[in-house]
Amino acid sequence: MIDLRLLRDNPDVVRASQTARGDDPALVDVALDADARRRSSLADFESLRAEQKALGKQVAKAQGEEKQQLLVRTKQLAEEVKARQADAHAAEKELDELLYQIPNVVEGAPPGGEDDYVVLKTVGEPRDFESEGFAPRDHLELGENLGAIDTARGAKVSGARFYFLTGIGARLELALLNAAIDQAVAEGFTPMITPTLVKPETMRGTGFLGKHAEEVYHLERDDLYLVGTSEVALAGYHADEILDLSGGPLRYAGWSACYRREAGAAGRDTRGIIRVHQFHKVEMFGYCRPEDAEAEHQRYLAWEEAMLAKADLPYRVIDTAAGDLGTSAARKFDCEAWLPTQQRYLELTSTSNCTTFQARRLNVRERTAEGTTRTVATLNGTLATTRWIVAILENHQQADGSVRVPEGLRPYLGGLEVLEPVA
Repeated sequence: MIDLRLLRDNPDVVRASQTARGDDPALVDVALDADARRRSSLADFESLRAEQKALGKQVAKAQGEEKQQLLVRTKQLAEEVKARQADAHAAEKELDELLYQIPNVVEGAPPGGEDDYVVLKTVGEPRDFESEGFAPRDHLELGENLGAIDTARGAKVSGARFYFLTGIGARLELALLNAAIDQAVAEGFTPMITPTLVKPETMRGTGFLGKHAEEVYHLERDDLYLVGTSEVALAGYHADEILDLSGGPLRYAGWSACYRREAGAAGRDTRGIIRVHQFHKVEMFGYCRPEDAEAEHQRYLAWEEAMLAKADLPYRVIDTAAGDLGTSAARKFDCEAWLPTQQRYLELTSTSNCTTFQARRLNVRERTAEGTTRTVATLNGTLATTRWIVAILENHQQADGSVRVPEGLRPYLGGLEVLEPVA
């Protein structure tokens, strides 16, 4: 939820953010109108309540006809107080609903849509397979030959976009996730195995029930949601709490299964395991002081790049355009690895600065040195996920169908240097 004071004091900032995202800036004025009506109703209610209290004292002292007149007025006043209270409640409810519709205010992201990102840097050079004398195989062909990926049986058991990771495929995913946890722990993160089912208030609080609600699995009988990232559970971990950030940010690394409908991705990346309904991920999540969030965001990006170095992948970092940001993000950086068989970059990680947006919804605060409380900032970032297997297999393949294991992952595979075909 955006800061109501910001909406009142700097509505043009919020309007500009709406425009940059491609959303309706008029929503700002609708919200301001609801806020004005709420405040007016509250003022009327409080004025009438004060009159009601004063009248009560007069009634106690009055006698005879004067008292009867005062009692008539008391009854009228009680009805007016009740009506103004209902008006104020209705206006407050309308305002809350409107505030939940306004996404976080963009901070520094380029304007535009999905294709308007800015490339911040490119690291590593894609291999020239033609000069090496062979055409690269895609990750599914490699994975099937290695006995690592089985999409046919995944579809048989669960339907389209499901899969089994078998043998070395399962070991490779565990290697990635364990390497990510080890790196996170070394950087001061607390490792967490998180719930994958959450309450509606938690899902809504993190901003995942807005535009992209169709991507989320909902268990109607239990009124619980399957998470698409452990960010959701970790954001709710400190809901309605006052944190002590005097020692620096609180950082958590969540390991969880993740579930996404991919409802808006029909026909895209349907081959293999690029865009699937279930996967595993290690996600960084943290709470910090609002003034420290921008610098903390840069640290998250650096930690993601350190993981990419372990996997020895060529990649680029992009500054995601405002129109492609999620509801909660004020700014987002993506790391995209080169995919040889598709001659394009594929997103492997993203890190978002959500400023105070999620914490305000979830009522997460800190106590200041002055003894007051204020809303904290939250951040998130991917350290490793199942999709990384796609980039590792394709970028490290060899002419005979084997795959070289990146040096940074070898300790997690018992020193194994090459994955050999079994078919």
